[in-house]
Amino acid sequence: MSCDLILVLDAQSTGAVTPVLRQLQGTVRWVKVGLELFTANGPDCVREIADLGFRVFLDLKLHDIPNTVAKAVESVSRLPIGMLTLHTAGGREMMQWAVKAQQDNAPDLLLLGVTVLTSTSAAGLCETGVPDAPEQQVLRLGQLAAASGLRGLVCSPLEIAPLRHALPADITLVTPGIRPRGSQADDQTRIMTPAEAARAGANYLVVGRPIFKAPDPAAAARSILGEISPS
Repeated sequence: MSCDLILVLDAQSTGAVTPVLRQLQGTVRWVKVGLELFTANGPDCVREIADLGFRVFLDLKLHDIPNTVAKAVESVSRLPIGMLTLHTAGGREMMQWAVKAQQDNAPDLLLLGVTVLTSTSAAGLCETGVPDAPEQQVLRLGQLAAASGLRGLVCSPLEIAPLRHALPADITLVTPGIRPRGSQADDQTRIMTPAEAARAGANYLVVGRPIFKAPDPAAAARSILGEISPS
């Protein structure tokens, strides 16, 4: 199974990320634009990054009533993006409406369901009223997402294997919580190395600070890509 790399842009302005992106042209194909960058700069930041030759994973984690989420999917589908996230906790109807909007407006856009955030521990999940372990909740929500028509999920590395066992083989798994050996865990609690996650069955690895903050971002990216490439 092939595995690719997605770079997280940890910044509040496109001006802050452009120098790093220029270093990574030809090395990294995908970048993730999250709430921090999107809310500070708006849709134009997506267009500017796409114009540099990168494919954009827009990580907005949509979660609202079905009609609102569907309209949001319709709106962002006009942007040059290849992936978009929504919260599976929004339920079956919300996800089905989102899928319908995606199919009607952007057939090639991959909707990704977010189950349990990689920063959430078992204790944190219990505080929200979910007594099950994160792995059990991820599996429950992942199965609901697949049944609702989603073709991809965001999951921590520790849930790759059970999801691969329980879900159709063509479900795309996008995996944050990736830390090369020797890197700090930062705010992630359920992590693996790139090689471990690739072997487990991830399709995309989401990596931020270990590349973005590296003295030589291109070298750091090439090291990770070499680690996950089939030998």
